[in-house]
Amino acid sequence: MKKIIIIKYGELSTKKDNKNYFISKLKDNIEITLKNINHNTYYDFGRMFVETKDTDEVISHLKNVFGIQGMFIGYTSNKTELEDIKSEVLELLQNKDFNTFKVVTKRSNKNYPINSMDVSRMIGGHILKNIDCKVDVHNPDIVVNIEIRNDEILYYFEEIKGLGGYPVGTLGRGLLMLSGGIDSPVAGYMTIKRGVELYYLYFESRPHTSIEARNKVRELARKLEKYNTNGKLMVVNFTKIQETIYKNLDTTYLITIMRRMMYRIAERVAKKNKCLAIVNGESVGQVASQTLSSMIAVNDVTSYPILRPLCSFDKLDIIEISKKIDTYDISILPYEDCCTVFVPRHPVINPNLKHIYNEESKIDFNTLIDEAVNTIEVVDLKEIKSDLL
Repeated sequence: MKKIIIIKYGELSTKKDNKNYFISKLKDNIEITLKNINHNTYYDFGRMFVETKDTDEVISHLKNVFGIQGMFIGYTSNKTELEDIKSEVLELLQNKDFNTFKVVTKRSNKNYPINSMDVSRMIGGHILKNIDCKVDVHNPDIVVNIEIRNDEILYYFEEIKGLGGYPVGTLGRGLLMLSGGIDSPVAGYMTIKRGVELYYLYFESRPHTSIEARNKVRELARKLEKYNTNGKLMVVNFTKIQETIYKNLDTTYLITIMRRMMYRIAERVAKKNKCLAIVNGESVGQVASQTLSSMIAVNDVTSYPILRPLCSFDKLDIIEISKKIDTYDISILPYEDCCTVFVPRHPVINPNLKHIYNEESKIDFNTLIDEAVNTIEVVDLKEIKSDLL
């Protein structure tokens, strides 16, 4: 028998005419993830298979690949006679600890002389004769899966849960407005799960923000790259725009106008990098800039789709996911970003667009935005030793 990793698609199986595209993209993403491991990947009959000697290492990598519903460590055999199946099932069960079991047989080879139910019944009887255990068809300790294929028998047992979702890149590319907080990395993770490849956009305001704040965001982007395929972190010098707003305009509207400038820049960057949407970590009502009326005022500057994956999430829900994806400890490091360094005491929560237009007309923001876009810096996301934690 030969050991093999079996991959279940889950949601991809509902894609009908587009199924081959999604599965092909999943295979591409798996090849990228396993590029430094000796392996062979192929698929047929609605399953994907990975052959490798480094089973544990491959499984640890595949746990971070979206589009995989579940995995099994399986075994293939070219011995297809019933007596051989009986013998090999017992051999595979020798090192497994269980009191109850059930047998599930699938027969893709319809020419096999024994039907699936009869195979399950005969194998189950053979297990009962040789191992001290019982049958439990509702809640067994172990499920003995047997697939009878054209030229081989496939065995597998315990399922290893995958992330689900869609393969990254199947739904195009988005631009994540990535800050150093808890929310935006989680929003990025949720978006990647839906098959969207991400680029990252960070606004810094040196010297009001520090190099540690930038490094913090770089580390957050690197955490997301475990799930993403080919991200790029772009840093906007936002100092001049932020200082201009703070010194010259109605301070109660500082956050609203600042966010509007960010979205104008983000739209320019998104178009240049062929991104189809802008993504952020806003949650309705969480802070003053995230009321529905504030969102309307901010959305007013762009025709781009704005994805807010966390719009209905409670903060505790967001924190739980951030811990799961290992971004929480980085996000709570005490390095302020530009969204927190200039916060008015009483920010407006129901901004008036007419007043915003009047305030913005006082400044030539187009020139400032051009300068900010033209001086964007791309930060390397390759492995760099971090001293943040």
